[in-house]
Amino acid sequence: FTTLETPRLRLRHFTDADLAIFMAYRNDPEVARYQNWEGISEHEAHAFLQEQKQVQPGVPGQWFQIAIEFKETGLLVGDCALKIEQHDARQAMLGYTLSRAYQKRGIASEAVACVLKYVFVTLGLHRVIAIVDCENAPSVALLERLGLRREGHFHQNVWFKGKWGDEYLYAMLQQEWRTIHHSTKLT
Repeated sequence: FTTLETPRLRLRHFTDADLAIFMAYRNDPEVARYQNWEGISEHEAHAFLQEQKQVQPGVPGQWFQIAIEFKETGLLVGDCALKIEQHDARQAMLGYTLSRAYQKRGIASEAVACVLKYVFVTLGLHRVIAIVDCENAPSVALLERLGLRREGHFHQNVWFKGKWGDEYLYAMLQQEWRTIHHSTKLT
């Protein structure tokens, strides 16, 4: 893995220069609202970035975090996460986090669409899933806009930030991705 590019974004490994911005959005309570973390210390953030600089995608059971850089400024604006399933390397889970200043601008959709293309074309995976808090309407809309199907609604399945939470499971098969992209000429 080196970089992936879209018209506005560069998806790449993290660098040391990302530390301050990474910490800022990871410590923003609004950004963390639907995430399984509350924040991150400088020591934790530094260790995370060092670890992720060495990680490559495709290792079953291991999360690979992809930095999202806004080309116009060259600054980190968020990250996408990809985890190949431990017991079936043809399937993966994805996630994403975006700095509040860059939300509602189509950046997350552009980044996730790019990661989906990478997953299905470059890695040749069969299926990708995403799990989202049922209350996270923008994330639900993003997944549906990109063509992922809602396969499940889990009621009070997770103890989350002091209360039981509901989650949706979204998925897309490689065949579905190819059908969407052949019909819209976006491949």
